[in-house]
Amino acid sequence: MNPRWRQWLFIGLAAAVLVAAVFLPLLRRSVKRSARLQVQSEEQARRELLHPTIVNSSEPRVKTSLFWASPEQDGALAAVSVQMPLSNDPVLRAKQVLDTLLAGPVDADLRTLPPDAALLEFYLLPDGTGVADFSDPMATSLPSGIESEQMAVDSIARTLEANVPQVQRLKILIHGQEAETLAGHVDLTGTFVVNTKGAVASAAVAPEMLTPTSAPGKLSQPERKP
Repeated sequence: MNPRWRQWLFIGLAAAVLVAAVFLPLLRRSVKRSARLQVQSEEQARRELLHPTIVNSSEPRVKTSLFWASPEQDGALAAVSVQMPLSNDPVLRAKQVLDTLLAGPVDADLRTLPPDAALLEFYLLPDGTGVADFSDPMATSLPSGIESEQMAVDSIARTLEANVPQVQRLKILIHGQEAETLAGHVDLTGTFVVNTKGAVASAAVAPEMLTPTSAPGKLSQPERKP
């Protein structure tokens, strides 16, 4: 091979390697970003299919209090007030506020519920017990731990307390079935008090699942029917 052509070949190969080194990482990041956007779009479509937010433009806009994690105090909840159309029907109203709670706050770090969880159905029994049936990710995607599980239940209970006074107690189902715990700690076999007089509903922790560092005296057991 002609030395001149060999030199040009080496230069061409070196240029190709340099271009690949520069653009391949950019291409890889672009592909990953596109994949994330596709997953997010698919997840959003799935959420809208499972539980479309029930909004009627003729319904009056009401000041609504939603409870997410406090940005100022770890392990605490904070009320966020929003104006949104709410039905006068307590079942539809509960679905509206819980769907909005599941959608999450502007700051995703303040979420109390898994982003891929969905409200499948909500029922209101004659005795004032609200039955909230959530999809599997409510249990499988929620970080296991007393604090995270308690905050999840408390955020649901306090949001219902603030906006749907007809709900006196809360029963949580996972995919239509009663679960023993939420994600390993919070006992779901009973019901949780939704105190319409302003008391905070505390999630219950199964006694056998308490860790040595837990404070059992601060956690109330759920109501159980005889």
